Amino acid sequence: MGRTYFVEEAIGQYLSDLSTNLKPYVTGLLIGQCSPQRDYVIRAVRTPPKEEQKEDHISPSKLASVDEEWITTHASQVTQMLPGGLLVLGVFIIATPELSKDSQNALRKLIFSVEKSLTKRRLWKPAEEEVSDRAALQICSATKKVVCRTYDVQDPKSSAKPADWKYQSALSASWLALDCTVNVNIHIPLLATSPNHDLEKNTKNGLNRWSKQIEDSVFLINGQIKDDDTELLEGQKKLRGNTQSSTQFSDVKVLTQLSQSSSHRSTATVQVCSGSINLKGAVKCRAYVHNNKPKVKEAIQALKRDIINTLSDRCEILFEDLIINEGPHKKNFEREYHVLPQRLFVPVAGSNVMLSDYKFGDEATGEIQERFVEMLDQSVQAEDIHIAEEINTVDICPVTDNMDDTSQKQLTKATLLLKLQQNMGVVIAAAVAVFASIFSFNYFSD
Repeated sequence: MGRTYFVEEAIGQYLSDLSTNLKPYVTGLLIGQCSPQRDYVIRAVRTPPKEEQKEDHISPSKLASVDEEWITTHASQVTQMLPGGLLVLGVFIIATPELSKDSQNALRKLIFSVEKSLTKRRLWKPAEEEVSDRAALQICSATKKVVCRTYDVQDPKSSAKPADWKYQSALSASWLALDCTVNVNIHIPLLATSPNHDLEKNTKNGLNRWSKQIEDSVFLINGQIKDDDTELLEGQKKLRGNTQSSTQFSDVKVLTQLSQSSSHRSTATVQVCSGSINLKGAVKCRAYVHNNKPKVKEAIQALKRDIINTLSDRCEILFEDLIINEGPHKKNFEREYHVLPQRLFVPVAGSNVMLSDYKFGDEATGEIQERFVEMLDQSVQAEDIHIAEEINTVDICPVTDNMDDTSQKQLTKATLLLKLQQNMGVVIAAAVAVFASIFSFNYFSD
């Protein structure tokens, strides 16, 4: 039996409007949420035209000319604008009857290309039981016939399976929201062996270590620790009686472990570094979960991924900005302070779900509005843009490259001293053991 997709009713009208265009075909992304029982589609977003297509009003005439790179880039940028719990869960093509035969092959290629691109960016791994089917939606622009199939993106040889496509009104109007603010203070060393102060690579490695701490953290939902398999709303329904709130927020606290448990052996590592990166601040995180008896583990997993994604995405946006403004080959770094882009949220009409984005301090409201139109095909009013947090900073503190011999000797001595201190406990323990054995031997020989 194939999967069932419950789809926001407004999407039907959106796709119908796209099909009235005279273009031979239109491609786009399906945005929503997977769950073990069913999947939910709350947005469909057409692929933005390239600049040359805007200027010349040229549209590709054959599906063989579908630009996979352009569509996967769009998927990556859209993913940065999704809060926890939402993902790109499929691709659609609206095509003329003449192109319908090639549509399914084009959809299959796009689904695997998009998933491969998005997987590269993630600092978390999908759970074993996680849904790996992605939707391929084909619509005939003449007959309006809708055909939905799925592919298992974990299986490169996956064949198409039929799926149900069902429209539903107010699909996400009463979804559950989880909010938390996570204090961040991450120190990332810049290894001396990294060429040209590879800030982005070092930062990603540091965030990868930090993400494992988030994965192992304890999450308190409304002040309580709840079992993974319990329903998220268990204990709350009785309090509400028959009244059903359209927006239900849960306040979440994240407790990170200070150190590894005693069962894990810990060893110190000495590394020669050329500087460090410090990420400091408090980041606003949010996740949304469907209201069909969601489990606690679904909600926590969605929030964990939002925490990891929001910091990783901001760093990526910052480094892209630095490359644009300072060039990709800047080598002589001095101590620098940078401000990470702030998170903002924008409501979705007919839903309690809010989409996300990031802005730098000097970025105008008009630029944000243009980005929502281009990336998500959504008009946004200035008063609907909610800035969620205060400023967070990045402190890049490199050591000068041209160390003299004295400095190098001091560094070598410091390294040796640190190594000696590391092993001092072992040396002392060995000496005590030898002394104890001699003492006991003498004691019994008398």
